[in-house]
Amino acid sequence: MNVLPRSDRGAAAWLQSGERGSAGLLRLMALVSLRLGRPVSRIPLYLIALYFFCFAPAARRHSLHYLRLALGRKPRAIERFRQMLYFSTVIHDRVFLVNRRDAAFSITVEGEDLMRSTLAAGRGAFLLGAHMGSFEVVGTIGRRQPGLQVVMAMYEDNARKINTALAAINPALKADVIALGQIDSMLRISERLDRGAFVGVLGDRTLGEEPLQIVTVLGARAALPTGPMRLAALMGRSVIFMLGLYRGTNRYHVVFAPVADFSSLPPGTRAAAVAAAVERYAALLEQYCRSDPYNWFNFFDFWRAHAPAP
Repeated sequence: MNVLPRSDRGAAAWLQSGERGSAGLLRLMALVSLRLGRPVSRIPLYLIALYFFCFAPAARRHSLHYLRLALGRKPRAIERFRQMLYFSTVIHDRVFLVNRRDAAFSITVEGEDLMRSTLAAGRGAFLLGAHMGSFEVVGTIGRRQPGLQVVMAMYEDNARKINTALAAINPALKADVIALGQIDSMLRISERLDRGAFVGVLGDRTLGEEPLQIVTVLGARAALPTGPMRLAALMGRSVIFMLGLYRGTNRYHVVFAPVADFSSLPPGTRAAAVAAAVERYAALLEQYCRSDPYNWFNFFDFWRAHAPAP
């Protein structure tokens, strides 16, 4: 096990890179898209993807590095463009999914029985995702399963951005988000779990000020935060991996897979169980990076940003 202490290098690389877009642009995109429909309104996505492919050198460089690892060879230009197009498509499809236009999509599910059995147990669980594919398409599964409640847990700045984005796309929608880092954050998470809710967390990025574990993803070393697993272990809950993978045209594939069950850990085994769970999560990330390489949306130096100095 290779665990790093708290980082003293300040903000993580993905925070330093910033986010593009604005609430006004999202409102305009939502208005136009809903009026024109998905087939017509997605035509400009090719120009948007081409713009970023040509004029976002940092994202292009990190995309090239990632695709070399995922494909096991130098990617062709069309493959690098496809990753940008998938990213643009998933953002665009958020407009329809948030407004419950689910009929526009063909959605398949893997591991739905796992979710049903966990829901039936009534203890709640953590859903551990990543910046891959679409989280919104995962929400469609919740809407067709009576009694399934999902609340996202994220740091306050990210929670504010999510609320702003969703309000721009659908002003009537109230996002169910628990902001981390507040005095009552853990209490609110515990209360929702006790009521049988699922708590969604994204486990592939760090703020740079938390313990990290070195893992191997796609044959290269990377650092993953241990916080989500430690929280699940502390609360004695199970962790389920989740992804909503875009597979071209209007097709999505939602994945649920078991990661860890911390409900009955023997004394003195928590640290080892957390480390094993982080390794399992890394293996699942690699599996779906291989099978669905264009769904990876971490356009920053994921592999070297937090690696220890040689």
